[in-house]
Amino acid sequence: MRLLSTPSLSFFPFLIPTTNHSNSSLQFQPHNSSNQLSSRRCSVTCTAVSIGSDSGDSFTAKSGYLFELSATEADSLADYSISKIAAIYFRKPLVVARRLFQTGTAFGKWFGLRYLDARFDRSDDMFQVRAAELRKILVELGPAYIKIAQAISSRSDLIPPSYLDELSLLQDRISPFSTEVAFNMIEQELGLPLADIFSEISPEPVAAASLGQVYQARLRRTGQVVAVKVQRPGVQAAISLDILILRFMAGLARRVGKLNTDLQAVVDEWASSLFRA
Repeated sequence: MRLLSTPSLSFFPFLIPTTNHSNSSLQFQPHNSSNQLSSRRCSVTCTAVSIGSDSGDSFTAKSGYLFELSATEADSLADYSISKIAAIYFRKPLVVARRLFQTGTAFGKWFGLRYLDARFDRSDDMFQVRAAELRKILVELGPAYIKIAQAISSRSDLIPPSYLDELSLLQDRISPFSTEVAFNMIEQELGLPLADIFSEISPEPVAAASLGQVYQARLRRTGQVVAVKVQRPGVQAAISLDILILRFMAGLARRVGKLNTDLQAVVDEWASSLFRA
């Protein structure tokens, strides 16, 4: 499954047992239905599934549930194109303004506290606290910022140790979204009740990440145990908007700071890799 393109659901042969989670599964009784699972909407590819931690911060409404793109808008973003992203959001100025306010408020408050720490000579005492606060801000701002933090969490040449420790928690401490929402998405995507698709499915995700989560299930027709990968609601809209904002800020920083590095090209390269994932 391409992480930022439709469909929002994929099946894979399940290769790793759910040793860190409940052994129970939801059992389904078959319905009297002649419908069959559509191969067009379900791609089967061998892959390993990494088991994540249950602990960590939850996504808030600010991150994954801004709004959903229309089907036409989502289809236009099957591949990374800043011109297509810009065309979508130029028609949504209030959405862009709201996101700019959210992002600016979150980082503005944090930088303000850092300034006060330096002003009152308490930077060393509050260093670990501010690192934890930054991690929480990144989680609340959503998938794009988490992906950036994950990318730099191994750069000890750029990031102080306390911040590295906090950012490294984002590698495996992302809380899942509602299972009820996920199951509804599966049924809507495939056009069938869960009971017609699976004979059993794990009641909670066996892995959760910033872009989606995974359930273990058994296909009713074949008995094959599969991993069902469900994309977070609104993730495509949230990430594409944040990329647009980050690209604008990168261009502004280059002009104001008179930098030689093309920061917008750096954002484009990162965004392209995210869309190809």
